[in-house]
Amino acid sequence: IIDWAIKMINKKRAEGDEEALILEKIPLDDPATFAMMQRAETTAVFQLESRGMKELIRKLGPDRFEDIIALVALFRPGPLQSGMVDDFINRKKGRAEVSYPHPQYQHECLKPALEPTYGVILYQEQVMQIAQEMGGYTLGGADLLRRAMGKKNASEMAKQRDLFVQGAIGKGFANNLASNIFDLMEKFAGYGFNKSHSAAYALVAYQTGWLKAHYPAEFMAATISSDMDKTDKVVTFIDECRAMNLDLLPPDVNHGQFHFSVDQQGSVIYGLGAIKGLGEGPVGAIIAARTEGGAFKDLFDFCARVDGRKVNKRGLEAMVRAGAFDEIGPVGEIGYRRAVMLACMDEAVKLAEQHARNKVSGMGDLFGESIVDSASEINYNAYSAVRTLSVRERLNGEKETLGLYLTGHPIDEYEEELKVMVPNRIVNLRPGKDAETVSGMVVGMRIMKNKRGDSFAFLTLDDKSGRIELSVWADKYTAYRDIISKDALLVVKGAVSEDSFTGGLKMVAESIQSIYEARCSKLRSLELNITAGRDDWVQQVHTTLSAYKDGNCAVTVDYLQPHASGTLKLGSQWKVQPRDELISRLRQQFGKSSVSMRYD
Repeated sequence: IIDWAIKMINKKRAEGDEEALILEKIPLDDPATFAMMQRAETTAVFQLESRGMKELIRKLGPDRFEDIIALVALFRPGPLQSGMVDDFINRKKGRAEVSYPHPQYQHECLKPALEPTYGVILYQEQVMQIAQEMGGYTLGGADLLRRAMGKKNASEMAKQRDLFVQGAIGKGFANNLASNIFDLMEKFAGYGFNKSHSAAYALVAYQTGWLKAHYPAEFMAATISSDMDKTDKVVTFIDECRAMNLDLLPPDVNHGQFHFSVDQQGSVIYGLGAIKGLGEGPVGAIIAARTEGGAFKDLFDFCARVDGRKVNKRGLEAMVRAGAFDEIGPVGEIGYRRAVMLACMDEAVKLAEQHARNKVSGMGDLFGESIVDSASEINYNAYSAVRTLSVRERLNGEKETLGLYLTGHPIDEYEEELKVMVPNRIVNLRPGKDAETVSGMVVGMRIMKNKRGDSFAFLTLDDKSGRIELSVWADKYTAYRDIISKDALLVVKGAVSEDSFTGGLKMVAESIQSIYEARCSKLRSLELNITAGRDDWVQQVHTTLSAYKDGNCAVTVDYLQPHASGTLKLGSQWKVQPRDELISRLRQQFGKSSVSMRYD
C-alpha cells in the first residue's frame, strides 16, 4: 500500500517539478498526523484501525511516536485485562502520579528506562534494563531473566530473585526495595511485549497515518486497491473516502487503470479491476487498445477496438451498469445514457464482429472503418426512445457490479416523500429525554447474542445527512427482525444519547417500520395526474391498480385536456396497497410527475 501510494504521489510531484517524496525523511512529530489519530480517524491505518483500538486511541490521545509504540504493545488481552492500560492512560493524562515504577518502590536510576512509558513496565527490554541497572546483570544474564519471567518457571524465578536482590544489594540498594522491584517486574513481565517488534509496527502505522493525513486520495486509492477483490473491504474504504470528503469517480474506460488511481484534481478513480467479471486480462486488453489508439469515442468504437474474446458481452454489460461508459454515452442523464447503451449493445457487438471479419478478409480498408465510424450516431439515435433507468435500477446495477451504490443513494428516490412523512434528519438529532423519529438506510449491521442466547442488533443508519448507530435490543429485535436487513430503508423512533466511543450520537430503538409500513400509516390518498393524448389510459390504470387492490389507500385521477379537466375519485373497492412497485409502474406508464401522495 505504501509503495503504490508513493508511486502515485511521486508521479504527480514529478509532473509539477517537485522533488520526490522519500518516506524515510518524513518527520516523526507531525502535528496533522497526531491530530488525525487523536480523533481516531484511523480506518486503513496499519495496526490502528480496529474498533477496540480506536477506543483505546481516543482514551490515550497519542501525541508522540513513543505513544504509538505503546499502543501496539498495550492493545493485547493481557494488558487490557490487568489494569495496566488504565494505569498507563491515567499517568499520561495526569490523573495518577508518574513513578518509577511504583509510588512506594521507586528509584531515580530507573527513570531512563521507564520514562517513555510514564513509569509503567510495558516492554521486555525494560525488564532487561532494570535488571542491568539495579541488579547488576550482564546483557546476556538480563535476557535469561526475561525468558524465565515469560515462561513463569517457579524454580528458575526463585533462583533469579536471589541473583537480582544480591546484585542490587551489591550496588548499594536496600533489600526491601530490590525485592519489591523484582515483584513488580515479575508481575508485569507476563504481559511484557518486545519493544523492537512494537516499534517496527508503530513506524509503519505512523507512515500510513502520515500518508493518510497529507496525501489522502493517493493513500486511499492504494488501500482500496490492496483489497479490491473483497467487496466488504471495498465498501468500508469507500465509506471512509466519503467521510474524508474525497471525490470518488466511477470507473472510466478512458481514464481508469486496473487499480484505483487519482486524477490531476485529486479525485479517486474507481479501478476497472473492481468491476465484477473483469479480471486482469480484460482490463489489460482495454488499456492496451487505449494506449495504442487513443481514447475510445463511444461504445461502438470500444467494441471494434477491444478483442471480444477478452471482453465479452457479459463484461460489457457489467461495465455499462458500473458506469464505465458514462462519459462516452449519448447525451442525457446517467440513467438514460446507460439505458441506451444496454439497449444497443447487441448491435455494437455485431458491428464489432463484422469489423473483425472484414479485417481478417482484407476488406477493412473498404468497409470496416466506415461502419464503425458512422455507427455511434446512427445507433445511439436509433435507441433514443428507450425508457430511462429509474434511480433504483441504476443504483441496483452499480450494487450488482461494484458491490455498492456509487452515483447516488437509494434514499434519493424517497427524498420528497420523506420530507413530508419524516421531516427530521440524522444531522439534526440531539440528545434528550423525548424520543425522536428519523428514517435511514441500513448500511451496517451486527447481530449478536446476549447471555440468554437471545439475538440483538446494532444497525448503522444513513440518511445522507449523517449516520447514527441504532441499538435494537432483544425484545425489539424479535418484534422487528423480519424488516431488518442490509440496505433496508427504515423509519425508527427512539431515544438519542451521546456515544462515548464515536464522539457522535447513538439511538435505542423503541419502534421500527419499513418505509411501506410508514407510508400505509400516514398516506391518505394516491393521486394520478394524466394528460390527454393517451386513449388507453383507462385500461392501463385499471390493469395496474388491479394487481394492488385490497389496501387502505384511496386513489384519485386528475385528467387534464387542453380546454377542460376533471377529477375521478375511485370507490373504496379500488383502495390500493401503496407499494414501491405500484408507484414505479405508474410513473413508468404516465411520467415521473404523474404520481402525487397526500399525507395526513
